[in-house]
Amino acid sequence: MIDSDLQFAGTGTTSRRFRVKDNIPGTREFCPLVRKTDSLNAIASADLSHRAAEVISQISPDILRRAAAFLLLEDTTSTFEIEGERPSNDRLHRWGRAVSQAGKHPISRVELERLQRIVLEGAGAVKLGLREEENFIGRHDRSTHEPIPSHISARADDVPSLVEGLIAYDDALDSAHMPPIVAAATLSFGFVFIHPFMDGNGRLHRYLIHHVLAQSGFSPKGMIFPVSSVMNDEIHAYLSALESYSSRILPLVKWRPTSDGNVAIDNDTADFYRYFDATIQAEFLAHCVIRTIEQDLPREVRYLEAHDHFKASVKRSMDIEVRLEELAFGFLHSGSGKFSKRARMRELASLGDERLDALQSLYEAAFAQLDERLDGEASDEIWRRK
Repeated sequence: MIDSDLQFAGTGTTSRRFRVKDNIPGTREFCPLVRKTDSLNAIASADLSHRAAEVISQISPDILRRAAAFLLLEDTTSTFEIEGERPSNDRLHRWGRAVSQAGKHPISRVELERLQRIVLEGAGAVKLGLREEENFIGRHDRSTHEPIPSHISARADDVPSLVEGLIAYDDALDSAHMPPIVAAATLSFGFVFIHPFMDGNGRLHRYLIHHVLAQSGFSPKGMIFPVSSVMNDEIHAYLSALESYSSRILPLVKWRPTSDGNVAIDNDTADFYRYFDATIQAEFLAHCVIRTIEQDLPREVRYLEAHDHFKASVKRSMDIEVRLEELAFGFLHSGSGKFSKRARMRELASLGDERLDALQSLYEAAFAQLDERLDGEASDEIWRRK
């Protein structure tokens, strides 16, 4: 039914009666498709999962553990920043723990609602569970208060069947013959386009990326790729990936404003959310994952290893409080290896210029020594690419 030279397909079953191989990767309730572009074909053949494992094998267990913890925190913080939120530390860590368990629990309506409660806990009065009213993303006219939508979500009446379709699609991913990144893009972007909840959809959308990558074994054990951090850094590209879908379906949705500033939908729109081309979204997600493997993880490892070199050098050459040592490293890192005038005059004034100059030299030597070692190793291709 699908030409697998042109699109990513499922493994398929043969219908003897109709003499056709049903290789559609989803079901009639939910079945996005992705075209095999040059970039996605290259990614599929590159075996990024093997590449990630290769990179990680070069890292000491202690450094890897610390890097993994930082990347999880960075992803968790970024996913809230994308939504314009600054949650409490407790709320942030609760969601971080949930993300760290991604892939361990099958997706179900109960599981999605559990995750929504975690992500919104402490956020105030929010309607939990599948929404029972229409939903749009956009703004309101200042004078008339009429909605000006940039995206209209699936009709509330269609949400239960669409969510069941998502769940069935996720269940079938183990046997689907497609790269995990493509599977993650179709499931996660399909979820956010449907927008099944009144709130929390964006963060659950990004959680589903981690879920598929972990469930498929693509993500190394104990490690998540901080795709939310990349999306936050490249927010315009992320919004473009979202809007490329929304801008195509918006003219096809017959909607009218309601008295309470919402929208009413007058035509059948379910198929727009069941069957769509997710190629652009898959290419964007692939870019995010590649960046985390080739740049973000190596950058964090480099930082941690240089930090350890610096601490060891300080311990050998001078006696200062651990608090001041950490503070000095922080100032040097944020100041590209130099202490600011403020740091010298205020926070680190007790150390004196002589010791501060020595700390600057030790910091420079720590990164130089690391870079020299990396340049001499055959496994340093990842650093040179950066």
